Amino acid sequence: MIIYDGIKTDFLKSVEEDTIAVEIEENIYKKMNRRTAINEFRAWENSLEYMYKVLNDMEIPSDAGVAIEYNIPQTSKRVDFLISGYDRQNQGNVIIIELKQWDHLEAVESRDALVRTYTGNAMRNVVHPSYQAWSYATMIQDYNQSVQLHNICLHPCSYLHNYRRHEPDVIDALQYKEYLDDAPAFTRGQVKDLRGFIKKDIVRGDDRQLIYDIDQGKIRPSKSLQDSIAKMLKGNREFVMLDDQKVVYEEILYISKQSQHDGKKRVMIVKGGPGTGKTVVAVNLLAQLTCESQYCQYVSKNSAPRNVYQKKLKGSVKKASVDNLFKGSGVYVDARENTVDTLLVDEAHRLNQKSGMFHNKGENQIKEIIRAAKCSVFFIDENQRVTLSDIGSVEEIRKWAREEGAQIYEQKLVLQFRCNGSDGYLAWLDDVLEIQETANYDLEGIDYDIKILDSPEEMRQIIIEKNRISNRARILAGYCWEWVKANRNKTEEHDIKIGDFEISWNLENTTTFAIDEGSVSEAGCIHTSQGLEFDYVGVIIGEDMRYENGRIITDYTKRARSDQSLKGIKKLYKEDPEKAKQLSDEIIKNTYRTLMTRGMRGCYIYCVDQKLADYLRERIK
Repeated sequence: MIIYDGIKTDFLKSVEEDTIAVEIEENIYKKMNRRTAINEFRAWENSLEYMYKVLNDMEIPSDAGVAIEYNIPQTSKRVDFLISGYDRQNQGNVIIIELKQWDHLEAVESRDALVRTYTGNAMRNVVHPSYQAWSYATMIQDYNQSVQLHNICLHPCSYLHNYRRHEPDVIDALQYKEYLDDAPAFTRGQVKDLRGFIKKDIVRGDDRQLIYDIDQGKIRPSKSLQDSIAKMLKGNREFVMLDDQKVVYEEILYISKQSQHDGKKRVMIVKGGPGTGKTVVAVNLLAQLTCESQYCQYVSKNSAPRNVYQKKLKGSVKKASVDNLFKGSGVYVDARENTVDTLLVDEAHRLNQKSGMFHNKGENQIKEIIRAAKCSVFFIDENQRVTLSDIGSVEEIRKWAREEGAQIYEQKLVLQFRCNGSDGYLAWLDDVLEIQETANYDLEGIDYDIKILDSPEEMRQIIIEKNRISNRARILAGYCWEWVKANRNKTEEHDIKIGDFEISWNLENTTTFAIDEGSVSEAGCIHTSQGLEFDYVGVIIGEDMRYENGRIITDYTKRARSDQSLKGIKKLYKEDPEKAKQLSDEIIKNTYRTLMTRGMRGCYIYCVDQKLADYLRERIK
């Protein structure tokens, strides 16, 4: 959907008459039924004055197409400015320009393509404008059938018209070179350079035909993307499916194809405990359905698994193409019905009701996902709900599926591949943590390396040694220590202190703690490890869980203030103490159950509470 389109002369006339921002505002209301904030209105007025200056060049064809605020289908992303036309070889070209009003930015070390600037009334980490323009172009190239069939070439760039460039400048830092090469950044005083970038590929006007073609293009993954996705999984043993994983995979393939054929909405619920291969099935489906020309996405609320699998799968595929396959659960707030063929929702127990930074957008993420897709698949383990805001449950999914008129299917993954394939260990955990009674009182005869250690230092040394094998051992901890904001990028600044033992939380300047070489020196929490697996884990159980009078006791007051998992529990406790105790008890126990099931081969535990350590040792015997 395009908010404004015309030819160059139309655009210049509207700017000269001071009507361009009003025209955009009116079109947004007509097409999207929403009013425009005053700051957004002024931003258009400001930025489009600069684009008037750029296009006011006789060598840029008067009938070149111009589009403003092009909404990339099936996303909430909007391209600021497009210019279309033909070059000397009669090749169709579209210039994509990301406009920024920033006058200051800082480089963000050890984070791919991120810069720091003042936006939204605060200093924030955001993507480099050239990466943003390049990723939009890649998304359109990968999924717009008109671009593929008509061989339309896209040329992204960014224009920071208020930004004064210096030599050397952080915008040109070496870490951004890959994106600047594909999408150059133009700044204040570089009008002639930007004109040259446009005129190189726009020699003859198209009367906005190419923009019309893009706007009307069907959404289908390109052949090059399909081929690249197939190569990513080929020979990757980590994603080989076994036994019931293959059965569930085939069932989902079948119903997904049915939905594409008859247009009926279908919902599949896949239940499975830790290590049963929910993510393996989801990633294989993502690849296969994409290769079958479906518009398909892997969805999760927690960013940690998305970041790790994106990095693992990158291979020969450009990062932007991989990024577009992985989405957060809140991006479907404004999605139109059935705009995506199949959505694969991993860790569905972590879905929230509301979306957005302040949890104030949308109605319900489950409803929005089901509405957005012809076929939606929810992989869920109800015993991994670890925050008060987690609403994902089988019954909640059934409820919204019925409301959306979807056919409901259910499958179960049973065979356990984590914890040395030992269902007995998982049953023992449920029993020992008093989550539910099972017949597994102890671990006799169970082949899983579990130890209760006397000191956190002893646990650290074991994990460091195990990690030398293949970088697949990590220390994890309950969220009982503050994550000090000032020290979030310094591994030598320690947040967790237990006697002489000290360690930092995982660093803020990386999003892939689970696979980074140096991460064995830090401690991860539930938010950086849920949905992922290691060979060995060392788990620190903090003061929020102890053993007294023959029972496991949880205490939400011992959680760090910086942890958002139990946000709102104090208010709930004043209103309904029993409900607050029940919910916090469930969340704390589920958190430790999740941490203690991340290791495929072994788990080494240190308890701050000595009585809890003694109790666990006794139960192991």
